[in-house]
Amino acid sequence: MNSELCQVLVLYYSKHGLTKKLADSIVKGIESEGVEALLRTVADVSNNIDAKVSAVPASGAPYVTLEELANCDGLALGSPTHFGNMSGAMKFFWDTTSGLWLKGSLIDKPACTFTSSSSLHGGQETTLISMMMPLIHHGMVYIGVPYSVAELHKTTSGGTPYGASAVALVNKTKLSHEEQEIAIAQGKRLATIAKKLKMNSGI
Repeated sequence: MNSELCQVLVLYYSKHGLTKKLADSIVKGIESEGVEALLRTVADVSNNIDAKVSAVPASGAPYVTLEELANCDGLALGSPTHFGNMSGAMKFFWDTTSGLWLKGSLIDKPACTFTSSSSLHGGQETTLISMMMPLIHHGMVYIGVPYSVAELHKTTSGGTPYGASAVALVNKTKLSHEEQEIAIAQGKRLATIAKKLKMNSGI
């Protein structure tokens, strides 16, 4: 990667598409600040020990590599809420990052999290915090959503100071206006801080 180029990795897992819509909105916010956004996903996990995962997803973003994670200047991490926690697929990926932890590859890089759930009070904030844990262990700098984002005061569905979120409810496949704007604002803030940190510290 060009040493002068600031690149933010948007890494997500999405089963039914709503978390991906948040990821796309975060990408929009990142790119609005003149920062490159690298959209990536993680492979599914299976109960079948003989199951083989294709090297390339059938659709959507490519699978992330550890090298891409190590080389990013910032990270937006997203997963749907599974019983108040990140998905098994995302947790499995983070369990493979010990080598980066030993090298300190992610220390002082900014990061944020985002999630979606099928219902209100479905565990979004605990999911955002569960995704925060490996980031803190890796030495990353966590970026939330400040209340200067007007939509955070108006939302009646998703969106928290911990990170962008969306609520699917019944057959909902689109983000509300507030959910989308909060995700865009989070992407902008992450990109702005990533640029400043890269400029000042040579990360």
